[in-house]
Amino acid sequence: MEKYTLSNLPYEYNSLEPHIDEQTLQLHHDKHHAGYVKSANAALAKLTEMREQGNYSDIKSVEKDLTFHVSGHLLHSLFWINLCPASKCQEPNSGRLFEQIKNDFGSFEIFKEQFSATALAVEGSGWCLLVWDSLSKSLIILQVENHQKLTIWSSKILLVLDVWEHAYYLKYQNKRNEFIENFWKIINWKEVENRL
Repeated sequence: MEKYTLSNLPYEYNSLEPHIDEQTLQLHHDKHHAGYVKSANAALAKLTEMREQGNYSDIKSVEKDLTFHVSGHLLHSLFWINLCPASKCQEPNSGRLFEQIKNDFGSFEIFKEQFSATALAVEGSGWCLLVWDSLSKSLIILQVENHQKLTIWSSKILLVLDVWEHAYYLKYQNKRNEFIENFWKIINWKEVENRL
């Protein structure tokens, strides 16, 4: 059972000409993005096989594959819907997004300058993102150089375990496994369920 699918583009392959050429768009979507989807589903299949066999010896590698490919799939999916033919592109001059950009960056022009500078400064391959930071209740521009970094961008955090040494070292020293075993005895499952 495949959980991830490649959606069709919301426009024709030549719709972004001359800014993005048809051949690049078709290869990018049909080969590159499709590869992320195929590999994400393959990683899920490997995880299912691991659970069935009770053998997690390759868990690190498979989890890395999953996060790399799902993150690539999600970010590409957002990239496609962020684009439209130039004839339909209208920069905002009012509305909630425009007002938030003005509030957080000073003006729409300053926002564009910072976003462009951030994108240009990405080392090697990567992404530039405008994100809503729910902690500061503001828009922030981020560079993403390794989109996987063991996260899936569409995920919502339900349960957290801090395995940095500062979280357990005084009591458990280098015995992380004991800390993890005891973690299961103190989880607020009601809060986990509420977050779901």
